[in-house]
Amino acid sequence: MTIAYFSAEFGLDESLPIYSGGLGILAGDHVKAANDIGISLMGVGVLYRRGYFQQRIHHDGSQEALYPVMDPNRLPVKPVLNDWGDPLFVGVPVGNRTVFLKVWCAEVGKAKVYLMDSDIDRNSEADRRLTDRLYGGDQNTRICHEIILGIGGVRVLRALGVEPDVWHMNEGHVAFLTLERIREYSAQGIPFDTALEAVRANTVFTTHTPVPAGHDVFSFELLDRYLSDYYWQLGEERAKILGLGRIGEDQFNMTRLAIRTSSRVNGVSKLHAQVSKELFHQWTPQIPAQDIPVTAITNGIHTGTWAAPEMKELFTRFLSPDWESQVADPQIWNRIEDIPDQELWDAHIRAKQRMIERLGLPISQNELTIGFARRFATYKRAALLFADPERLDRIVNHPNYPVCIIYAGKAHPNDYPGQDLIRTIKQVSLMERFKNRIFLVENYDIKIASHLVQGVDVWLNTPLKPMEASGTSGMKAAVNGVLNCSVLDGWWSEAFNGRNGWGIEGAMSGSREERDQADREAVYRLLEEEISPLYYDWDDSGISPGWIAKVKESIRSLAPVYNTNRMVAEYRENFYQPLAERGRKLLANRMEAAARVAAYKRFIRRNWQHVEVQSVELSGPMVQAVIHLGPVWNKDVRVEAVGSNGYGGLWKQQLDYAYEIGRGIHLFQAVYGGTAEEWIRSNANVRVFPVSPEFADDFEMELVAWGRK
Repeated sequence: MTIAYFSAEFGLDESLPIYSGGLGILAGDHVKAANDIGISLMGVGVLYRRGYFQQRIHHDGSQEALYPVMDPNRLPVKPVLNDWGDPLFVGVPVGNRTVFLKVWCAEVGKAKVYLMDSDIDRNSEADRRLTDRLYGGDQNTRICHEIILGIGGVRVLRALGVEPDVWHMNEGHVAFLTLERIREYSAQGIPFDTALEAVRANTVFTTHTPVPAGHDVFSFELLDRYLSDYYWQLGEERAKILGLGRIGEDQFNMTRLAIRTSSRVNGVSKLHAQVSKELFHQWTPQIPAQDIPVTAITNGIHTGTWAAPEMKELFTRFLSPDWESQVADPQIWNRIEDIPDQELWDAHIRAKQRMIERLGLPISQNELTIGFARRFATYKRAALLFADPERLDRIVNHPNYPVCIIYAGKAHPNDYPGQDLIRTIKQVSLMERFKNRIFLVENYDIKIASHLVQGVDVWLNTPLKPMEASGTSGMKAAVNGVLNCSVLDGWWSEAFNGRNGWGIEGAMSGSREERDQADREAVYRLLEEEISPLYYDWDDSGISPGWIAKVKESIRSLAPVYNTNRMVAEYRENFYQPLAERGRKLLANRMEAAARVAAYKRFIRRNWQHVEVQSVELSGPMVQAVIHLGPVWNKDVRVEAVGSNGYGGLWKQQLDYAYEIGRGIHLFQAVYGGTAEEWIRSNANVRVFPVSPEFADDFEMELVAWGRK
């Protein structure tokens, strides 16, 4: 089984800076874990010659974005060669021209990541710049990037003779790959609808973005400009092709395209899956948000990459010599209790001292040090603690419990509010009372992130709930004995157990100012009343037994769960293996099953206009519904009574087929068991939707008929 894993960015190592943050680091860790557990996976992305950007922070706090050109010959990549031993090139249609891409390969053990590069002599000067910058340029550049990623990525694999069993889209940036796969089938004479079913059968989509603004949207005019000569190759009319991603009148959403062309969709934490259901509900309002088919596979980290050398040595001695191969086994991590408190604390102090030296920080290793490092998007609220300088002063300059706070992160060059956050942090750090108490480290990257997650004492995270999809930096901190203090958002909402760190509930109502105030007060209180006193509750040996107990519980409870070995194993069991089998089934016998599913859907869509819930009646213990199905067979639909359970979920009861009342009119019924008052109180109704054992999920067709109220 071979997996093709497409991503706009890959954070494999600091020596290959083709990532901007969490999405790329997650992709890099995904590839590493697949290699570790023996999954045949190949990554597909872009070799950005100027990367994301390097950051310089000036004295006034202004951020300067620098884009030094990278020489691929000095990067840990090799050119991919064709059968004749020459560099491999692929051509990609961009508007009315072809852009040629050179293919490079980064090796991660047995796993390979193929990277496309347009900076070659065969292209015009403008086209050579297309793959310069990650997330750079305007909408024109962005759509070109995504054409290269999706269409170009498929063509790279074909040039290599690869036929993946499963295609995994890591965010919607790469979703054009599904159009290219449809085009391939169309070129073989396969009808569009059949090709779409074949593509959907073995495609997985992982969404990472919990806010509408984070999903790429292009105008139809822009798609026409770059893909008009491509539409006809898909064997279908323009309107139907654009309909795969249509939102509104003339907007094309890449996430919508990804959902419509995938068999499985997942969020990256349990809470994020719920948020995604609400977000995607806007596109299918006839389906309750609770029924939107989005599951959750919570992110993890590649523990071997992020654990400090000092911690690895302890794990090898006290857990198991081969603990890295058993990183998802809770029994291994239960042995954390066998590590003497003093040895665990000494290892942490050594990592902390190394961080202090490498980052050039004028602080003592004995001072409570808090880390806040991530992309400086406004919802992450990096400046949350600065609203009350007097109280912050009392916390960081406490005579008995001094605190240092280290900030690091980049703001996108076009994100001016994010850059204002950097300016604010810098200016606060220069105030006399905050000198050597608050620091801003520039040019945040994998290397600096490693020092911070290994060396600080507390990892602070204050997103505006529920806008943090997952968040993996806190996982990296946890495996290093660093305690999390975080809003209960993303991964922390399911990971916090009351003993392994600190949780901030996160205000969900009120104005932004009121929510900021509530969360700020919670952090202040925790620092003043719990975190600082516990850290400095030293015994005669210079350690805090209570702090070490919390550290051990953090490692024991978090390390075996929030790692990419567990995460990728879940993808394998829940997605990769089932969809590889589904793909084989739908493609067998010259796509007989795919053609059958496509024909069935065409029939249902053509006749769904006739489907109507004519009446719903409660009669004694029974609920009865008269349904007009017209030409649709009664066994091709499911009829359900649905109502609110009062806890944010739904109760559902399937109605069984009774008999045909008249031509195309049928009675469905079930024992309800409740009262008419309960039916009304739960806002219950009856719905009908098409089903098939060959569907990937119940609402695959996005068709539902509800009873009138």
